[in-house]
Amino acid sequence: MKKLSVKGNDILIEKGLINSVGALSKSVLKGRMITLISDSNVYKIYGDDVKTDLENSGYEVYTYIFPAGESSKTTSTVVDMVEFMAEKGLTREDGVVALGGGVVGDMAGFAAAVYLRGIKFVQVPTTLLAQVDSSVGGKTAVDLPQGKNLCGAFHQPSLVIIDPNVLDTLSEHYFADGMGEVIKYGCIKSETLFKRLENENAKDFIDDMIFECVDIKRAVVENDEKEHGERALLNFGHTCGHAIEKLWNFETVSHGEAVGIGMVMISQVGENMGITAKGTTERIASLLEKYGLKTVDTHTDAEIVSAMNADKKRTGTGIKFVMLNSIGDSFINPVKTEDIAGIFGV
Repeated sequence: MKKLSVKGNDILIEKGLINSVGALSKSVLKGRMITLISDSNVYKIYGDDVKTDLENSGYEVYTYIFPAGESSKTTSTVVDMVEFMAEKGLTREDGVVALGGGVVGDMAGFAAAVYLRGIKFVQVPTTLLAQVDSSVGGKTAVDLPQGKNLCGAFHQPSLVIIDPNVLDTLSEHYFADGMGEVIKYGCIKSETLFKRLENENAKDFIDDMIFECVDIKRAVVENDEKEHGERALLNFGHTCGHAIEKLWNFETVSHGEAVGIGMVMISQVGENMGITAKGTTERIASLLEKYGLKTVDTHTDAEIVSAMNADKKRTGTGIKFVMLNSIGDSFINPVKTEDIAGIFGV
């Protein structure tokens, strides 16, 4: 088993761990009751088995299942989750288990953060995107009509249980979606990972790939948990990407696809400004295409730039864009509001 730790909380990576969620949770969830939160797609595959395993470990389990998809990621859903936990009588000693992808983890974590001012929760990520990115680091949030992830809290999971075997049930589309975040890690911190993705098939070294992505995020979060500095590097491609998702009403274009397009956009801006090494954008676009991801959006750059106004990384004077010197070498470049349209050529 591969093991990492963020802020004293363990991240476990090993094939087959989905069958041991109950026993593993006992080390951190000391109460009697658990709310198992999942979505309608994931629960029908793994839910009953995980629930039974938790019950066999001595927990009283209450399941909360919501319709799968980003459209469920709202404040009203989280309030419903919290009211559900209150109705069942969960105490501060009890906990939440999040079984699913990024939407499940974000909402379950947020509900755990605000219920009784914070109870413990365990992440059991079932998508590649969640395993390499969203389940680690303690960011929880829901979307608002004004933008993505604008309402949330930092709340570290007490345990993250990553089983690469569950990725076998993912469609090619959702595997590709996760690859958008994997490629991001190569871009910002590891040219070695980026080159390996170029020269090999990701599925042939999936365990190593997940471990390296999580290890990169672990190191960044340990240095900057609340995103006052270095952690913002993890948002490479996300400013443009979140704007694209918003323009599509969080439908049609997935998160990983949008981030991929955003990485191409901001890298081209960097090349045009003479900041990013020539040819970087082409390498990123080629790698995205290799793993079945989009590199352009049908909305105009002007529309995307306009939609950036709701980005949570916006400050009173502008936006802190994450840019590259070269593959594996990233930095934060604050751009004033009045200059943003210009750097995108709109």
